[in-house]
Amino acid sequence: MTIDLTGRVVLVTGGGRGVGAGIVDRFLAAGAEVEICGRTEPDAASLAPGVVFRPVDVRDPEAVDGWISDVMERRGRLDVVVNNAGGSPFGRFEDGSPRYLRAITELNFLSAAFVSRAVLEHLRASRGSLVNVTSISARRPSPGTAVYGAAKAAMESLTQSLAAEWAPHVRVNAVSCGLVATEGAAEHYGDAATYERIAETIPRGRLASPAEIGDACVLLASPLAGHITGAVVPVDGGGEWPAFLVHTPDAPTVFPRHGGGRGSDHEGDQK
Repeated sequence: MTIDLTGRVVLVTGGGRGVGAGIVDRFLAAGAEVEICGRTEPDAASLAPGVVFRPVDVRDPEAVDGWISDVMERRGRLDVVVNNAGGSPFGRFEDGSPRYLRAITELNFLSAAFVSRAVLEHLRASRGSLVNVTSISARRPSPGTAVYGAAKAAMESLTQSLAAEWAPHVRVNAVSCGLVATEGAAEHYGDAATYERIAETIPRGRLASPAEIGDACVLLASPLAGHITGAVVPVDGGGEWPAFLVHTPDAPTVFPRHGGGRGSDHEGDQK
């Protein structure tokens, strides 16, 4: 079964690397025209032909409005928007300054709210789709990235509320990422041995690829999901083995006795 999005205009925030680059790749494969933004311009050689990058700080609503106006002037329409930008360094909650807490919240929640508000009238006109990229951290404890997890939980709530508020013309869904094997994953999660132990905490035994997150986004944006809105779709390989299995004699042999990681589960272009 092939998804054909030829002629559709798609925006991806934080689309220059990591999860965002995987999302962009899959929309391009479906025939879409893709625009991306970020604070840091990606290497020109890494940009696929036809992808347009604009430097935008999505935490700034005026910058967001300017970007959307530019896209509409050049493209004339807007069909799909993916709020992907996000991320967080590892750190204890009590060590975070007020400025730090505000910055993490702005990047991982308010930026999506600003973009969503700016694109609403255009998505209504095209009967388009909004996809928010969230994280497993929204639904389980996230020690070391507590504000990130709280912001992603807020984004999932926003997803469900906007799905109802913007129906029937705009569909709003979310993709919840588990651990993802981005280009910085080894540095992010530790050395090779630690990385393998972390992978064993996932029932499917591996981290997701950025392209698999992209496939879920494409599906939710496609006509195949025409009556799906307000959904939060987990792409996490089954989540995590329950911790009590460490102490259970009959636990699956793949369940690790060690493990751990540092930092957020999902990393977009901006930090």
